[in-house]
Amino acid sequence: MDLEQLKYPIGQFIMPAKFDEQQAKIWISEIENLPNQIKMATENLTEEELNQTYRPNGWTLRQVVHHIPDSHMNAYIRFKQAITEDIPVIRPYFEERWAETEEAKNGDIQMSIALLASLHQRWVAFLKTLKIGDYQRKYIHPAQNKELTLANMLGMYAWHGKHHLAHIVNTISQQ
Repeated sequence: MDLEQLKYPIGQFIMPAKFDEQQAKIWISEIENLPNQIKMATENLTEEELNQTYRPNGWTLRQVVHHIPDSHMNAYIRFKQAITEDIPVIRPYFEERWAETEEAKNGDIQMSIALLASLHQRWVAFLKTLKIGDYQRKYIHPAQNKELTLANMLGMYAWHGKHHLAHIVNTISQQ
């Protein structure tokens, strides 16, 4: 497998031309189902398997599991900001540095799986209250220097979860 396939096993996110209630429901469902999928994909992993990288010079599977709630906590906050503020400027974070913290490199993945489950329960409850027009609200991502709609970000984070789930599943299946 080439490096690009290892990095993006399901391809990169592409926002579809049409965003409607049906698409929103699909993406919300994917976000809702992710914690259980991560739990199932990791439940029998050994310490040795958790310490494998999904690609050369990439994160270990343990770091990937810890990264998902780190990223999705930030997403949840950004969604809430975009709904409660007028085009807020969000605060970026250095995900690569977060992945190098001690608990992300060596911590028990069960704490992040539990966090992901609780976070997604709350995030999905919030998402289900939004109307289709709410997804046109925006925030500014200063590192990307552009305005992003919640519709685009809903798709991006649904993709993000599946992207990292594929890293885990593919790494284990290649053994």
